[in-house]
Amino acid sequence: MTQETPKRLFDYRPYWAECFGVAPFLPTTRAEMDALGWDSCDVIIVTGDAYVDHVSFGMAVIGRVLEAQGFRVGIIAQPDWHDTADFTRLGRPNLYFGVAAGNMDSMINRYTADKKLRHDDAYTPGNVGGKRPDRAVIVYAQRCQEAYSDTPVVIGSIEASLRRIAHFDYWSEKVRRSILLDSKADMLLYGNAERAIVELTHRLAAGETIETIRDIRGTAFALASLPEDHAVIDETSLPDEQAASVTDDTQVIRLLDPHERARANHAFIKLPSFEQVVADADLYAHASRILHRETNPGNARPLVQQHGNRYVWLNPPPIPLTTEEMDWVFERPYQRVPHPSYGDARIPAYEMIRFSVNIMRGCFGGCTFCSITEHEGRIIQSRSEASILQEIEEIREKTPGFTGVISDLGGPTANMWRLACKSKEIETNCRRPSCVYPNICKNLDTDQTPLVSLYRKAGEIEGVKKVLIASGLRYDLAVRTPEYVKELVTEHVGGYLKIAPEHTENGPLSKMMKPGIGTYDEFKALFDKYSKEAGKEQYLIPYFIAGHPGTTDEDMLNLALWLKRNGFRADQVQNFYPSPMATATAMYHTGKNPLRRVGRHSESVSIPKGAKRRRLHKAFLRYHDPDNWPELRKALQDMGRSDLIGNGKMHLVPKTQFSGRPAKGRPFRTQHTGLPTNPKLPGRRKKR
Repeated sequence: MTQETPKRLFDYRPYWAECFGVAPFLPTTRAEMDALGWDSCDVIIVTGDAYVDHVSFGMAVIGRVLEAQGFRVGIIAQPDWHDTADFTRLGRPNLYFGVAAGNMDSMINRYTADKKLRHDDAYTPGNVGGKRPDRAVIVYAQRCQEAYSDTPVVIGSIEASLRRIAHFDYWSEKVRRSILLDSKADMLLYGNAERAIVELTHRLAAGETIETIRDIRGTAFALASLPEDHAVIDETSLPDEQAASVTDDTQVIRLLDPHERARANHAFIKLPSFEQVVADADLYAHASRILHRETNPGNARPLVQQHGNRYVWLNPPPIPLTTEEMDWVFERPYQRVPHPSYGDARIPAYEMIRFSVNIMRGCFGGCTFCSITEHEGRIIQSRSEASILQEIEEIREKTPGFTGVISDLGGPTANMWRLACKSKEIETNCRRPSCVYPNICKNLDTDQTPLVSLYRKAGEIEGVKKVLIASGLRYDLAVRTPEYVKELVTEHVGGYLKIAPEHTENGPLSKMMKPGIGTYDEFKALFDKYSKEAGKEQYLIPYFIAGHPGTTDEDMLNLALWLKRNGFRADQVQNFYPSPMATATAMYHTGKNPLRRVGRHSESVSIPKGAKRRRLHKAFLRYHDPDNWPELRKALQDMGRSDLIGNGKMHLVPKTQFSGRPAKGRPFRTQHTGLPTNPKLPGRRKKR
C-alpha cells in the first residue's frame, strides 16, 4: 500500500481576502473587524479557552493558518453560552463556525479523577473556573446553530477528536453517542487538523457544499445510507462468533466474490453499532481494539458505526505534516501574548509555556491511559533545527519578562524529536500500537545525538542563559544514547527531573504498555553517575498512577514498599482518569483487554472500581500520611500482611495513631492533571 502525497499547506492559491493583510490579533469584536476594514468574517472560531495568540493554543494555530490562506478569521473566546448574544457579536461567518472546547477536554478541565468540581481553570484569565460549559463542543455548536441556523458548523479540538465514535463517558458512567450526532454538527475534524481545515475551507470558498465533501482525511460526518461502491468488512460481531474471521486483510479478500474484489481497495470497516456497544461490553472492547488498529495513516481504512437510522463515517487519519509544513505552521506571525482585552490578568497556561518551544508532535509510545497518540498520532512530526532556533530568538525579542531561561524544548515527549522508523515501507504497513512496547522495535531509529546538538546550539544563542527540559522524558529511549543523558543531566536539569515509570509491577505495567521498572533503574544509574560527575545534587521525581486497570491491591502494596525502600513520599497523587476513547478506558468499562483479540472467553482485567477501592489505592501511594493509616492497617490485616504493621524500618504503617507527621523522606509531587502548584517540585499535566 502506498501512501498518498497530499497538497502542501503552503501550495494553495490564497483566497481573495488576502488583500486585507495580517491582523495584529485576530478580531474578537466588531470594532476590531472595522479597524481591519472587514465587513464580515469568512470563518469564526468559537473556543473554550482565552484567546492567546501563541502557537501552543489551538485557536491561534488554526486562525493564523487560515489567515495565511487568505481567509478572514474571527475569534469568539469563552462566550456566555446561556444565550446566543455572544455568538452573534461578529455577525454571520461566510463559510462556517469552527467549534472547539479548547486545549483540554472540558470535562477533564472541570472535574478531578474523583469527579470533584475544580474551582480553577488555567486557560482562563485570573485562573477562574466555570467560564466554559460542561461538554463545551456540544453546547457551543447548539448555540451557533440557534444563532444562524443555515450556517455550517465544524467541530474539532481534543474533546471532539476523542469522542468521534460511541464512547464510554466516565462522568455519567454510560456509553454516549458520537459527539458528531449529539452536537448536530455538519462535520467533525479529528487530530491536528491543519491539513483538513485548509482543504475544507478552500473547497467551501470555491462553492462546494459541506454535504458533498466526503473525501478529506481526518474528518467524520453522518450519512443516511452507506455507499454501494465500497466493499464492507463486517466487524459487528466478535471474532469467536463469526463464521469466518474478517480481522485479517487476506481473509477479507478471500471472502469477496470476483465483482467484490474490484472494490476491495475501497473497503470500509463496519464497527459494532452504538446500540450493540451499549448492550454488550465485549463488543465495546472489540470496537475499541479495531479503532486503535486503524490509526496508521499509511494503511488505515474508513470506519463506520451505525447509530439508529444514521451512520457515522470516519475517514482515515490525516497524512502527517512534513518538516517544511511544521516550520510553516509554527512560523506564522503569532504575537506570542494574550489578547490585549485581558489587560494584566494572569492566564496560568500561558505563563507555563511562554518561554518554551514545541519542537515536535506525536508520540509512538502508545500508553493506554494517555490521549496524545490517539489525538496527534504515533508518527513523529519534527520541526527543523533552524526553525526552532529562530523561535528562541523571537522569544528573546518579543516575549515580555524573558530573563534568558528557556523553560522547555519539547512537546508530547522530550526526546522523540526526529526519531522515526528506519523504513518508510515498514512504517506505512505497520499496525503495532506502540514502537517501544513490549520492547523497542528494531526498525526504530533511537539515535538522540541530533537532539544533543540542538540543545547545545540553543544554549549558545546570544541572550540565552539556560535551556531547561520540562517535557516528560521517555527514559527507555534515553538510555539508548548515553551522550544524550549526560548532556541532559549536566546542562538542562534544574535540580529535579520528572520521569514516569507509572508503576513497579508487571501486571498494571502490561496494561499501560509501559516498560518494566528495571529500565527506570538503568536510567537512574546514568542520571546519578552524570550528576555526580557534574558535581550537582539532583533528583528524579517519579510519577505513579493509582487505580489503573490491571492493578490489584497487592500491586499497590508492592509499590508502596518500593517507595518506602527508596525514600520517596508522594505529596499529591492521582487516580487513573478514564478519558474518552483511551484503551485503558475500554478496559475500565468492559473488564476486557483490547490489546489482544477480544472474545467471550478472552483475557479479563482486574478493575479497581468504586470510591472505596480507588481511595485505598491512593492511600498506598501516601502510606506516610497519618490520615491513611487506619485504612491501610485494615487493608493489610485483610490481605494477611499484618507483619507490615509496626514501628520498625521494615514496617509500612505504625501500630498506633499519633499526631504529627512521620519522618521526612525525599518528597516529590505526583499530579497527572492540573497545573503545578509547587514551584520547586513541578507537577505533570497530561495532554487531553
